[in-house]
Amino acid sequence: MGIYKLLRNENAWINLRPQDPWLKEAQEVTAGFGPAWRAATEAAAADAAAAAVTSVKADKIHSLEEIYLHSLAVKEHQIIEKLCPNLKDEVMKIMPVQKQTRAGQRTRFKAFVVVGDGNGHVGLGVKCAKEVATAIRGAIILAKLSVVPVRRGYWGNKIGKVHTVPCKVTGKCGSVTVRMVPAPRGSGIVAARVPKKVLQFAGIDDVFTSSRGSTKTLGNFVKATFDCLMKTYGFLTPDLWNETRFRKSPYQEFTDLLTKPVASLKPVLPDEAERLEA
Repeated sequence: MGIYKLLRNENAWINLRPQDPWLKEAQEVTAGFGPAWRAATEAAAADAAAAAVTSVKADKIHSLEEIYLHSLAVKEHQIIEKLCPNLKDEVMKIMPVQKQTRAGQRTRFKAFVVVGDGNGHVGLGVKCAKEVATAIRGAIILAKLSVVPVRRGYWGNKIGKVHTVPCKVTGKCGSVTVRMVPAPRGSGIVAARVPKKVLQFAGIDDVFTSSRGSTKTLGNFVKATFDCLMKTYGFLTPDLWNETRFRKSPYQEFTDLLTKPVASLKPVLPDEAERLEA
């Protein structure tokens, strides 16, 4: 049983034996994500620009779209978790990599993780570490920090909800090229296993895909799919030609609060977090 099946599946713990080597690593991974944390970056401070500057629980930034609109740098994964609480993650692959040193071969583990909310947001994280649990934990954090918006559209008339990509898009990584073509409603995701999972996390219901190159290299395959989804907002259709009225950046709008001295940025312990919330 892979460790990634234990991270978000509560029923999987029942089938584990106490001596199972995966048990300790899975517990270490899940223990690293706690609800208590403090704002340590500008984006976090802007989000917590109300009375409680030490926490990002004051609703000054309400959605990820505001961050994308003003190109704010997100350097803490808790910001994404707060603004997009419905994120799901899945480990696509864990592979060993080796480096030749004087003392011999040094083996580490490389993890590929995809996150998404099924509603137009998807992210990809890649992390290499000595331990499997550390690699998965780092990949999940990097995937959340790399969450990007995915533009969706219609195959024909604009009836109902968006269901496919708005136009033909192509993504490339290494020798792998992935091309996506809009599909009529009900066609489903016509894709291989790897891009199909990424498209499901992005919230696309119908699409035709074609791929070429060394698609057995899963890392490049999933990166090419992610690159393809990133380009959906790079094509400006006529409905995006309207004149835009710009609004103030959060840095400018909440200047008075952001210039106030911030309390110490040491981590908040669980019991201290409960006391602050009370």
